Amino acid sequence: MVFNLHAVNKQALYAILIALIVPLVIFLYVNSLPKAAVPKPIFYDSVSSVIKDGKRKNDTFWHHLPDFKLTNQLGETVSWKDVIGSGKDTNGRMVVADFFYTHCPTICPVMTRNMKRLQNAVKKAVDIDGRKAELVQFISFSIDPERDSVAALKKWADRFQIDPSNWWLLTGDKKTIYDLSLKHMNLAVQDPQVDSSFPHTDIFVLVDKRGVVRVRRDSQGNPLLYHGLDSTAMANLSEDIVLLSLEKDPRKKSFLAGQLTTIAVAMLITLIIVAVFLFLFRKKFLQH
Repeated sequence: MVFNLHAVNKQALYAILIALIVPLVIFLYVNSLPKAAVPKPIFYDSVSSVIKDGKRKNDTFWHHLPDFKLTNQLGETVSWKDVIGSGKDTNGRMVVADFFYTHCPTICPVMTRNMKRLQNAVKKAVDIDGRKAELVQFISFSIDPERDSVAALKKWADRFQIDPSNWWLLTGDKKTIYDLSLKHMNLAVQDPQVDSSFPHTDIFVLVDKRGVVRVRRDSQGNPLLYHGLDSTAMANLSEDIVLLSLEKDPRKKSFLAGQLTTIAVAMLITLIIVAVFLFLFRKKFLQH
């Protein structure tokens, strides 16, 4: 068999050019696409202002939900730290929470079914990415703890086939539950129709791994609430869970952080140099 060395060298030249050009084109294309916005914190405790490098910079201290001790449908005493760790633990889980009661004749069964669909959707998305479904903990707080005993919660859980491994129905101290809903998750602020004496709402609350409430915002910066009876809001919440799971820990910066554009420019310059080199020495290259 006789090889055409001239043709082989041409193919090698084209292969080098393609190997350089294709990754760069893909990067520039992907980088030009609009970025999906990760849900943002919404409630803060304070804002400090400091001068750094001659510029004033505001540092916002976002509100972290406090710990609690409540009882789940299995009769186990659980706490916020069982979900998200100490606040410094980056291996904690996100939380999707709602507030319900088992004697509710109106929205609660629908909310529970939608939470179940959301749990299944997250499991599918997580399985595709090869990550565990326990990335998210679902929590339903009873706003009628006097009547919602462990037995009542267990009956509700059985009715909707709730998996207790990452979905708790919680009962216990009424003040603890109401403080979480009204004081720390600010449900009455998010939904002015909420009755503070009985905070019954269809809002689902998204909480990050550090215990900070997150929410999607529109183009004007206004919060878009996750209403548990609204299919569009549920689709948004499902998407935002995935986006939030991909968010980098702001306390840990990669050595490549902020350098991707610089790397792309360096690749482009390298490509130009290689192209010029190959053009100037193409005859010598093709002769060998």
